[in-house]
Amino acid sequence: MRASQQLSRPNIVLILADDMGYGDFGFVNGQLNSTPELDSLASDSLVFTQHYSASPVCAPARAAFLTGRYPQRTGVIDTLEARGTDRLSLAEVTLAAALRASGYRTGLIGKWHTGAIGEAYAPGERGFEEFVGFRGGWQDYWQWNLEVQGKRLHPDGRYLTDVLADESVEFIQRHAGEPFFLHVAFNAPHFPFQAPSELIGRHRSAAPNEVVATIYAMVEAMDRGVGRIRQALVDAGLSDKTIFLFTSDNGPDHGGEGVHSAARFNAGLKGAKQYVYDGGIRLPLILHWPEGVTPGSTNQFAHFVDWYPTLLGVAGAENPSGLPLDGQDLRPVFTGSKVEYGPRFWQWTRYQPMLASNAAMRDGRWKLVHPALAGTLDLDPEDERIDAEIKVRPELYPEPVNGPPSVRSLPEPGPVQLFDISEDEWERHDVAARYPTVVARMEAELNRWFESVEAERSNTHRGEQWGGRGDSHEQ
Repeated sequence: MRASQQLSRPNIVLILADDMGYGDFGFVNGQLNSTPELDSLASDSLVFTQHYSASPVCAPARAAFLTGRYPQRTGVIDTLEARGTDRLSLAEVTLAAALRASGYRTGLIGKWHTGAIGEAYAPGERGFEEFVGFRGGWQDYWQWNLEVQGKRLHPDGRYLTDVLADESVEFIQRHAGEPFFLHVAFNAPHFPFQAPSELIGRHRSAAPNEVVATIYAMVEAMDRGVGRIRQALVDAGLSDKTIFLFTSDNGPDHGGEGVHSAARFNAGLKGAKQYVYDGGIRLPLILHWPEGVTPGSTNQFAHFVDWYPTLLGVAGAENPSGLPLDGQDLRPVFTGSKVEYGPRFWQWTRYQPMLASNAAMRDGRWKLVHPALAGTLDLDPEDERIDAEIKVRPELYPEPVNGPPSVRSLPEPGPVQLFDISEDEWERHDVAARYPTVVARMEAELNRWFESVEAERSNTHRGEQWGGRGDSHEQ
């Protein structure tokens, strides 16, 4: 891009995969699976290799991307739509709402999961003029239930990933003559692990088991959908005038339908979905924008909360919420500059935040981790049943389920861990004993952050969900 070039307001296409790990990209794993469209896109784009989600699970991660704020601040602390713990506070203004206020047409195709119950929390009330998708955490890929502008769309034999690609193409065709923001939130490769049989057969020889072969087939179907969306932009003459982003919400699901049944290549990163080790939160982001980006790769640290201020800046839009943002504008990185960066924080446990479990802080070379305590990531059996039922029969849950889950006794916290990411990006060597001063400093900062976000959640979002402080070792 020439420095003197005046850029017009670009269209914005943001694509999020669901549970696609760092090692599921063909350009990362040496073509272990098939992602030709993403590989081609990456070769002509800016690829952020040190890019982090805001959470190791989907609803909180999505809340951060949509608001530029840590998910705890927004009230989204868990994935259980039946309990309302996925509800994005009504005080928050989403990226879609901010862009719509500045003249963009806005659409969401696919997964919402930041307010499944209650019309006030629906996508149409949070800035998206058009919505084709599902409000909760997942859907069956063949027997899907989708909404189209508030009306139910029943399965018609098409594979869900193909349906979402079809709808995305049609959105681009409808709005080719005006600036638009299209958020495509694919369900793939989130469970249930289902794919067309001919695609599964293509991956059996390279996969360690049938589940992984199916997951790779799901990724290939999504990759094909990405290609169709890009082609729609080309056909409309919009490819050069569109900022196109692709990443995943969190790391891979290695649990599958049995313990470790879906364990697969993840570039050597430790951990997976649900865990705050890098395997659960580090995902590459591909950014394509011929008018405004210098292609290549960057090791600039970046985080989900950064995209709200960055994309508002690209669009020339304001942040209308007045709420302080945790993210920062990354536009200087687009043309090769660096952005100074402070510490970032993560924490996730089931039902309510607990600082002693599954929390982390990254500050430059250092990463501090409170390992997950046994039981704190587990679902109550009744909640697990409801979580599946609400996907098929959402009408049974017009209001969130009341009351906390069963009280569980939890173990005392174990020792904190410290990793030097500059020398050990795989988090294999705990160096906490060698650097007690670093540990003490980072522990104090993590504590201050947790108190801050929990105070904001408690004071601002009380009454919008079931929830409580997680300071004790019981819940």
